[in-house]
Amino acid sequence: MTKKKKKYYTVWKGHHTGVFETWEDCKAQIKDFKGAQYKSFSTFEAAKKALKGNYKDYIGKSKKFKSELSDEQLKKIGQPNFNSISVDAASSGNPGKMEYRGVDTKTKKQLFIQGPFDEGTNNIGEFLAIVHGLAFLKQQESNRIMYTDSKTAISWVKKKNCNTKLERTDKNKPLFELVDRAVNWLKQNSYSTVIVKWETKAWGEIPADFGRK
Repeated sequence: MTKKKKKYYTVWKGHHTGVFETWEDCKAQIKDFKGAQYKSFSTFEAAKKALKGNYKDYIGKSKKFKSELSDEQLKKIGQPNFNSISVDAASSGNPGKMEYRGVDTKTKKQLFIQGPFDEGTNNIGEFLAIVHGLAFLKQQESNRIMYTDSKTAISWVKKKNCNTKLERTDKNKPLFELVDRAVNWLKQNSYSTVIVKWETKAWGEIPADFGRK
């Protein structure tokens, strides 16, 4: 059995800030904290250095990826189309605080970000990210494609329905208001954007990844 590599967690904004040695300790600092900012690192030194810097300079950045797929498999998949945007979501808990964003696939420049929302799920975030991306590209009259790493979200968008089992509560009311708006947008708008599944095993984490846990 492969030993799990130890991680260190930098918390820029939370109940307490600093570097924490376990996910449970990190989670305690960000739970129920609006706008929490955190990320994992492979060494204590890297986490400590990051703490002195800006959170925005670290999200989405990770070590160089090396695929475990064969050369033949990689050749068959090919390279990403960089005339595109990428979208992703992050949720601390299920449900938990959730946010989503869209970036330029090549430069990783952030194009939009929403959240954090209380009592959200990753699937809802992925769904909202795609719809936000569709509206963004339509407004820009852009012919770029869109990448997502969520098959579930792709199927929800195709069906024009957020098929979540999450119950509506007073706490997640703002989130579900956004979900309702997204569903209505899909039903009332047409779009030509091609939505493509990001090949994580071949290319590594999607560029819009928040690079956390």
